[in-house]
Amino acid sequence: MKKRFFGTDGIRGVANEKLTPEFAFKLGVATGRYILSQGLERRLVVGRDTRRSGPMLGAAFGAGLCAVGISVTSLSVVPTGCISYIARTKPYGMGAVISASHNPAPDNGIKLITNQGTKVPDEAELWIESQLDEPMTERPKGSDVGELLVSRQDVEDYIDYLAGLVPERLDGLVIAIDGAHGAAYQLGPEVFRRLGADVLATGCHPDGMNINEEGGATKPSTIQALTQDHRADLGVAFDGDADRAVFADSEGQLINGDRMMAIWCSYWQEQGKLTPPAVVGTVMSNSGFERYMAALGVELIRADVGDKYVSAELRKIGGRIGGEQSGHIVFPEYGPTGDGLITALALARILKLTGTNASNWTNRFQNWPQLLVNVEVGSKDGWEQALAGPLQSAIERLGDQGRVNIRPSGTQPMIRVMVESTDENLRDQVADNLVASLLESQGGKIYSRVDLTHALGD
Repeated sequence: MKKRFFGTDGIRGVANEKLTPEFAFKLGVATGRYILSQGLERRLVVGRDTRRSGPMLGAAFGAGLCAVGISVTSLSVVPTGCISYIARTKPYGMGAVISASHNPAPDNGIKLITNQGTKVPDEAELWIESQLDEPMTERPKGSDVGELLVSRQDVEDYIDYLAGLVPERLDGLVIAIDGAHGAAYQLGPEVFRRLGADVLATGCHPDGMNINEEGGATKPSTIQALTQDHRADLGVAFDGDADRAVFADSEGQLINGDRMMAIWCSYWQEQGKLTPPAVVGTVMSNSGFERYMAALGVELIRADVGDKYVSAELRKIGGRIGGEQSGHIVFPEYGPTGDGLITALALARILKLTGTNASNWTNRFQNWPQLLVNVEVGSKDGWEQALAGPLQSAIERLGDQGRVNIRPSGTQPMIRVMVESTDENLRDQVADNLVASLLESQGGKIYSRVDLTHALGD
């Protein structure tokens, strides 16, 4: 069966248009039925980001759960990582996050979390979708109706957990933080201040409509400028639900996911504590990063784009770190999914342990010139056969000085062509030839052409 509503990261859409309170209520009912069918704890913990539509959708979703006998505890505005932590450490059957992450404010979303702290599997989403239009034939009454509760203690427990990850504390460090007017606007600065850092904060005044608007992880120029202007030791930019973070150094240079993992791996490899000596990236991870890791005796293992694929590969190898260029970083010892606050603390801890600032680490390797061309095609059918010859020619032409990755979008009529090479001109020529072959065989047009050499990728 094919899912109708759930995408790669829950259900998203324009709030009160596609994602209506009526739909959220039905989703709450269906999710509650799933909890009952699995014999899970009849309690769900929910958090949200700062969008104006969040309380509306959260109330409707919670009402649906209560209507089938599931109690709901709201943590109000908290990062996704908080819900993951609480769902796996407290007696909850599931968790849920009301957020559309990096999307603009009119959008919103609902994603479901298991009691292991992971995103729910495809089969659970399919089962829940099958229940969306089923009538309510039996309704709990009296004390069997679920309760709507609010908890601050769960949030405090999460903050205590985060603070415990840095036993050295961060006294003496100057940390710039961009909360993106999103889910980390309070907790991000609060955790760093609790650990003794001097915090410079921006993007921490949400009004319900300015989430991701002025900066954050998807617009890192804001944190780059703030960090450079104040010569901070480290700049941190979260996205809307704070499950990812990107960084800046005191020179205003961007530290994306590849570079953050390079810093973390190189430090712990030097300490003899990177076991196994491996890092999981994606097919988009830059070859400059790969060569640098290899020189340190660390293997880069590539997974498909998507943090769930990174997590699966980490489980397979028993790895300590993996992630994407965009800042989704997973530390299995700390949790099964990306948590931007944990990522930020892990990097800040290295600065404290070494007595350095981020600029001491930023330029330890050079990215290979990397280009991504998104081609909007008339049809995706048969593209692999059509490009077999041109792709083989591209691989032979690049030799060991470049790499090609071509992948179809899972949600759009689009083929993504990525080429990187030590030679920028060669990169562009190979990309142009592949795109021309793709357009000839599949029709369509170039949707976008992005130089990822110094950008976020993924």
